[in-house]
Amino acid sequence: MVLFIYLFFYCLTLILVCTFMYIFVCTTWGESPAADRDFLKGVSGVDIDRVSVMEGDSVTLHTGVKTNQQEKIRWYFSDTRIAQVTGDLRNICTDVQCNEGTERFRGRLKLDHQTGSLSIMNIRNTDSGLYKLLISNSNFDTEKIFSVIVDDVPAAGGHEMKRKTVKEGEYLTLHSDGVKKPNDLKIWYFKDILIAEITGDQSKICTVDQCKERFRDRLKLDHQTGSLTIMNITNTDSGLYILQINSSRFSIIKTFSVTVTAVTDSAVAAAVVAAVVAAVLLIAAAGVIYCHHRRSVQGKQNEKRTQDNDEEKGGERQPFIRADKEKSPEGINNTLKDSAGGAAMMQVTTH
Repeated sequence: MVLFIYLFFYCLTLILVCTFMYIFVCTTWGESPAADRDFLKGVSGVDIDRVSVMEGDSVTLHTGVKTNQQEKIRWYFSDTRIAQVTGDLRNICTDVQCNEGTERFRGRLKLDHQTGSLSIMNIRNTDSGLYKLLISNSNFDTEKIFSVIVDDVPAAGGHEMKRKTVKEGEYLTLHSDGVKKPNDLKIWYFKDILIAEITGDQSKICTVDQCKERFRDRLKLDHQTGSLTIMNITNTDSGLYILQINSSRFSIIKTFSVTVTAVTDSAVAAAVVAAVVAAVLLIAAAGVIYCHHRRSVQGKQNEKRTQDNDEEKGGERQPFIRADKEKSPEGINNTLKDSAGGAAMMQVTTH
C-alpha cells in the first residue's frame, strides 16, 4: 500500500513538472514549431514583399514595428525558425541557437533588438526563398512574408564583395544592378564618407568638403539606376565603396573593393617609344610619297622638253625641203643651163 501511494505521488509530480516545462517553453519561446507551421499555413491573403539581390550583398528585412514588453517576434525560413526576440530581450536567438543542428547561415544573421528586423550578411544563392515574420502579442498576431531572390554573379566577381581593378587615368562605373524605384533611397559611401545620394528625382553629389577635396567634380550619378561613375580615377581612389539601398520594407547593402593600379615607368617608356616609331614611320611614308611625286613631275617635264626640241629641229629642215619642191621645171632648167655654162667657161680658160 505504501509503495502504491509512493508511485502515485511520483507520477503526479512528474506530470506537474512536465506541464510546467511545457507552459514555460510556450510562454518564452512561443508555440511549438508544429504549431507555428500550422499557424503559418493557415494564414491566407498575406502580401509578399519581393526582394532581389546579388550574391555577396547584405539585406535587411524590416518588421516596421518597435518591440515592447509583450511582443514576440519570430523569423522563419522554409518553416524553420532562424531568429527570435522578445520585448523584454530575455529570449534572443539566431540560427543554430534557435534550432540545434541548423547551420545554414553560420553566423551571417543579425537581429535588431529594437525593431526585430533581420539582416542576412554575405547572402548566397542557397538563401533564396520565403522568409516569414510572425509578430505576436496578447491582442493580435501579424504575419509578413518576404520572397528573397539571390542572383548569381560571375565566378571572377567573388562572393563577399565585388572587386574592381582599373588603371590610373581611366574611368570606372559601379553598377547598382537594377532600375531605381521612385521611393528608394540610394546612398554611396567611400571610406565612411557620404559621396552621393539619390531619391526620387533629387540627387546630390559631394555635399561634404571631404568629398569635394578628394574627387573634384569627377563623380557622375545615373539618375535611372543610381550607378556611380568615377572619372579620371587616381590611386588615392582605391578602397571600399558601399551602396546602401533603403525602402520601407527592406534595405540592401552592396560593397565594392576598388583597386587602382599606377601606370609604371616601363609602360610610359613603351608608349613613348611606340609614339616615336609611329612618327618616324609617318615621316618616312611622307618622304617616299613626296619623292615619287617629284620624280613623276620631273619625268613629265623632261618628256615635254624632248618633244619641244624635236619640233624645233623639224621646223628648221622643213623650209629647205619645201623650197626645192616648190621650184618650177623652168627654174630647174635654168639652173642646169647655168651649171653647164659655167663648166664650158672653165674648159676654155684652161685651154
